[in-house]
Amino acid sequence: MRTTPRPRVLFVTDLTYQAKGRRYCDEDIYLSGRLREDFDVALCHPLDVTALMETGAFDAILVRNSGPVLNYQAQWDDFRERAAKCGARVCNQLTGRADMVGKQYLLDLTAEGYPVIPTIDDPGDIDRLPASETYAVKPKLGADSIGLEFLSRQDLAGLTPGPSGILIQPRVDFAYEVSFYFVDRAFQYALYAPDPARRWHLERYAATPDDLAFAQRFVDWNTIDHGIQRVDACRVPGGGLLLVELEDLNPYLSLELLDEETREEFVASVKRSLLARPGA
Repeated sequence: MRTTPRPRVLFVTDLTYQAKGRRYCDEDIYLSGRLREDFDVALCHPLDVTALMETGAFDAILVRNSGPVLNYQAQWDDFRERAAKCGARVCNQLTGRADMVGKQYLLDLTAEGYPVIPTIDDPGDIDRLPASETYAVKPKLGADSIGLEFLSRQDLAGLTPGPSGILIQPRVDFAYEVSFYFVDRAFQYALYAPDPARRWHLERYAATPDDLAFAQRFVDWNTIDHGIQRVDACRVPGGGLLLVELEDLNPYLSLELLDEETREEFVASVKRSLLARPGA
């Protein structure tokens, strides 16, 4: 029997969420099991996290594969507000300014000249985008391709954005998508989808120094000191990378695709993140 108490982690997950091409539940069962080596762990649905947090029973809250928060937006906003008030240690840190708060960051990064797929939110500004046969249109608060559609320039002219707003991007011709995974701003591994038509059929990717500099730039832009981030990019004609998404809330990790050494190092990094003192 243990004689000293261990840190306690509230692991937020929706084990029933059905994602396209991924088994969220398997990943969270594995990771929560590994955390139990050093922590006392309790799993909870995102709709239960606020009530459990306010018991004061947990040293940290780890948000993992909790599904798109737009499915429970009011409850999630309430959790964020209450967590800030009580000073709960949440991973990912709730100060992120990327997917955590919607897709506005794609507009901001476009305006700031970052290497991102050019993005606008007003059909009247279509001339600011590179010419394209079709354009990707998605809600600013979208996730997991919910609400994504492809329209012609003519169709865009009659488009009326909803109350939450939309994003418009040219449909980009790319060779493949690649994802870079970070814990507490430190690079862990990279995976890519060699076939653009099969987004979640991933393989290990040997990132070059230029690739890592590209990904690190977005992690450094974001305002998260502790937690897991995934930088999704596409390789475009000419060889460069453009940002597709900066996932700073609950990125799927594809841990089953990693070799044992890389997976062990990643788990160790997450444990260090959860144990680190605030501000450290």
